[in-house]
Amino acid sequence: MSFRVDLPPTFADRVRGLADGDHLAGMWVSSGSPVAAEIAASSGLDWVLIDGEHSPIGLETTTRLLQAMNGYPATPVVRVPVCDRVLIKQHLDLGAQNLLVPMVDTVADAEEAARAVRYPPAGVRGVGSALARASRWNTVPDYLTRAADLVSLTVQIESATAVENAAEIAAVDGVDAVFVGPSDLAASMGLLGEQTHPDVTAAVRATFEAVRAAGKPVGVNAFDPVQARAYLDAGASFVLVGADVSLLVAGARRWAEEWSGRD
Repeated sequence: MSFRVDLPPTFADRVRGLADGDHLAGMWVSSGSPVAAEIAASSGLDWVLIDGEHSPIGLETTTRLLQAMNGYPATPVVRVPVCDRVLIKQHLDLGAQNLLVPMVDTVADAEEAARAVRYPPAGVRGVGSALARASRWNTVPDYLTRAADLVSLTVQIESATAVENAAEIAAVDGVDAVFVGPSDLAASMGLLGEQTHPDVTAAVRATFEAVRAAGKPVGVNAFDPVQARAYLDAGASFVLVGADVSLLVAGARRWAEEWSGRD
């Protein structure tokens, strides 16, 4: 008797299924710890971002993190370090259903990302599913013909140039959602470290409007609770509000302040 495996809904499926006014809240896993990933996935949050761009998380670690999160309600999203078709192929094959591609500044960047996550003729993804966790080693029925529906692509807008191109980027076929990164956006605007500067927040909101007008959902990174609420009120469908390493740092420092004997 053959064995059948069904993959969970994609991140795009979950975002598209939101009722008006609802949102998905999530956190980063930057430590590379499977324990931290499992705690995050079982916490009640809606989604967890595994960061392969600014964290020392490679292919093998990403696989372990996804395995640790498997079976929990939170949806894992993996941010690849760069829009590279080889790296994207490897992340998809190791079982990352939901990818976030950073530094998408132009329509051409978005089109390249969309091609990288699709098999021919729509894209350029290499075919190796029988050998890969993506198809659970060919136990997911018809994986090759259904792959476009079993993965999701979110692109990250995080520069002044990208904000100008936001509507066109969002309209690219194969882009399921757009995520705004205020930190790099602020830096590109000459406001390094000033993510809540009025000019930055205005650019974020302008991106929201452009993406939503193109019919795509939009999300944002916002560790400041007040800013996160404001962005949700402005139309964000998904948000990241913290990170495993930030929680550990804050908690350790609070304990040090309370219990350390040093002056």
